Amino acid sequence: MPELPPPISVVGIGADGWPGLAGTSRATLRAAEVVIGGPRQLALLPEDEVTAARVPWPSPLRPAVPGLLAEHAGRRVAVLASGDPMFHGIGRTLAETVGADRLRILPHPSSVSYACARLGWPLEATEVVSLVGRPLETLALALHPGRRLLVLSADAGTPAAVAALLTARGHGAARLRVLEQLGGPGERQSEGPADGWPHPPGDPLNVVAVELPADGPRGSLVPGLPDAAYESDGQLTKRHVRAATLATLAPAPGELLWDVGGGSGSIAIEWLRAHRDNRAVSVERDRSRAERIVRNAAALGVPRLQVVTGSAPAALDGLPAPDAVFVGGGLTAPGLLEACWAALPAGGRLVANTVTLESEALLTEWYRRHGGELLRIATAHAVPVGGFTGWRQAMPVTQWSAVKPHDPQHDLQENAS
Repeated sequence: MPELPPPISVVGIGADGWPGLAGTSRATLRAAEVVIGGPRQLALLPEDEVTAARVPWPSPLRPAVPGLLAEHAGRRVAVLASGDPMFHGIGRTLAETVGADRLRILPHPSSVSYACARLGWPLEATEVVSLVGRPLETLALALHPGRRLLVLSADAGTPAAVAALLTARGHGAARLRVLEQLGGPGERQSEGPADGWPHPPGDPLNVVAVELPADGPRGSLVPGLPDAAYESDGQLTKRHVRAATLATLAPAPGELLWDVGGGSGSIAIEWLRAHRDNRAVSVERDRSRAERIVRNAAALGVPRLQVVTGSAPAALDGLPAPDAVFVGGGLTAPGLLEACWAALPAGGRLVANTVTLESEALLTEWYRRHGGELLRIATAHAVPVGGFTGWRQAMPVTQWSAVKPHDPQHDLQENAS
């Protein structure tokens, strides 16, 4: 039986450097032949204690990981990580690259643990938002009155950028505290209101603590945001129909949605807002609308939405397989429903909405062939009628939804193989 290669040790280290490491972590670094880490982390190791070759991570980091590990295969490798390697750290990338069973992880208190200890905030009740390698607009999704947030900063300019975003979103009264070099000898704090943040950029190694005022603007956690929340040219799935559509799509954590005929992007955006691990692709043939979808996604805190400009079904080629598909436009395009249905795995959901008779006839045929549920959604709003009040009926929406069944023949083939 061939001898297994030595595991890769992943050692968490804080701003306190070598003195703050546990004995096991020190012994691991002393025994290493190669230590890989960021320049700042490598500089924290004493040369007389750690004699291993020091290899800084290249940029961009993630694509370089497999090759760098392969280059040092068979040697005792230690990788340095900031704080807890498995909390927004390099540990996740390494586990996805070589497998968790190939890692020996030695965590250190994370910056979030230090921050909550300094602030007296319960860790389990504090939301954490990382802006490391992520757009600033990611923070917008977490802005709710009275909430406490910890923001993992990308650099020294992040606190001022966070203050500006909070002010622009109506949370200028929020209290900010910037905690730098947590756990190290240079630890310090600065604080002030978001509106008129008074401090210049400080240390790049910082966490921003945000206390949002209880009387600030409030949003919603459930689908069905007000129509006014979206920039639109009229191509928008309206609020109540949107809420019903998302309920039928039934997003679950980590799932991928295709939003075909994106319009203003509302279905994909609210799918992403349902859980931070959700993914979505919005396909829109009109370039100006596609650009509008990008703006809406950023404004509503989900800039990770992928927008594809092109006509379906051709624009669907090469996209990762979806867990659910919503078709909000272009239903009569030849082959569109067939392509969407074929792309779904067993158990995947397809939901299609229309207001035209031609598309309704098509959905009725698909309902006849595949079952599922066919329904009509009608809404009406009270409006002035002279000196009285009456109902104004919106155009009714026909919706077909179905779950793709398992293919018994495919299951037989899988079992035979």
